[in-house]
Amino acid sequence: MGRLFWKFFFAFWLALLTASVGVGTAVWLHRQSREDRNHILAGGPLTQFLVNATTATLRHGGVKALHALLEEWNRQGDARVYVIDDTGRELLDRAVSPEILAQANRLAREHRESHIARLETVNRQQYLFFIPFEPESLPPPPPGHQPPSPLVFITIGVAASFGFSALLAWYLAMPIRHLRGAFNAVASGKFETQVEPRMGRRRDEIADLGRDFDRMAQQLQILISSQQRLLHDVSHELRSPLARLQAAIGLARQQPERLNASLDRIERESSRLDELVGELLTLSRLEAGVSGVPNEDVDLVGLVRDVVEDAHFEAEAHGRQVNFCGEGEFVVKACVELLHRAFENVIRNAVKHTREGTAVEVRIERPETHDHLVVTVADQGPGIPESDLQVVFEPFFRSETGRITNGFGLGLAIAQRAITLHGGHIRALNRDVGGLCMEITLPISIPACATLFSHYLPL
Repeated sequence: MGRLFWKFFFAFWLALLTASVGVGTAVWLHRQSREDRNHILAGGPLTQFLVNATTATLRHGGVKALHALLEEWNRQGDARVYVIDDTGRELLDRAVSPEILAQANRLAREHRESHIARLETVNRQQYLFFIPFEPESLPPPPPGHQPPSPLVFITIGVAASFGFSALLAWYLAMPIRHLRGAFNAVASGKFETQVEPRMGRRRDEIADLGRDFDRMAQQLQILISSQQRLLHDVSHELRSPLARLQAAIGLARQQPERLNASLDRIERESSRLDELVGELLTLSRLEAGVSGVPNEDVDLVGLVRDVVEDAHFEAEAHGRQVNFCGEGEFVVKACVELLHRAFENVIRNAVKHTREGTAVEVRIERPETHDHLVVTVADQGPGIPESDLQVVFEPFFRSETGRITNGFGLGLAIAQRAITLHGGHIRALNRDVGGLCMEITLPISIPACATLFSHYLPL
């Protein structure tokens, strides 16, 4: 058993013992006070019978018959029933303490415990009947029926609290030990460790903590695998241009007459390496959350329109077009550079893969019942398999259809992380008519102009 078990155990045990002692003391004091009050007058079935007998004698035989009965009982010592008349005199002139008389009068007038004291009226005179308590007159308990010792009750209470505390402490400490073992396993690199199966049928906060731990371990496993895959992809992407650089340098040394061609190749590969490193740095900053907090006022409609104009100018050179639909102003707090790059990557990717002679459609909409803006970028290209829709935003993604072949495969990954930084999300959908649709959702503040005109603006 660990230290936590003993802490739980002693805490619960002391609490139960304290509660038991407190309740027992209160009950004992209450009984003691009742016994002190009730021991002034006798009670019980025998007292009730004797009081009823004397009142019946007075009612049917009169004072003389009652006096004779009391004298006979007094001589025999069988019972000591006291009868007080209106003048406060006891019929046999026996002494009665004021305390006993006062309590008998109170009980009789309040009609409480009538078997202890009873008030009887005969011939317009009141008579009070009661029997004083005499401990020596009580019958001895039968053999073998002595009252149990207080030590028995104390022993039972201690044993019960001990067992209950031990069980409760074990119930709380066991899952924590499971969690400790799971943490040690994860620290050793065993990210597949699961705690929930060891929790059994628990439905409490500790079981919830176990499920949260399992999700954490699973997410760590995904992140570590992603980082390992990223390192592998980066090394693969760097190896090709470096190999070409080395080949160009060797060719320049072997064939000096082709020095200019070799220098051109070295320049292209250097630019490619510089672009790749820049993309990787941008992706790393986005994943680390150090790209800055959105704090610039920007009109999303105007930003997307500017990106569309630039993309349309480049698309015309390849026999393609970019159409834009949406007007108004939607001012939000954003990092303008990151948001501009995200839309640019998505739109240029669509322009690159739409068929020649077709157009990329960029549309901005705001649902009436939602406080967000939806930007859709739809091309008319080959699309991608359904199985790739969830991983298209992973760094260095390559589709089996060959759609993503040019570039480094980092554009959509950067766009996805930039959109997430602004509280939005992006998803890829295949169009029914062919092609791929990128749907970008961004939360918006109260816009300066919340009117969108649904007309098409070809550029």
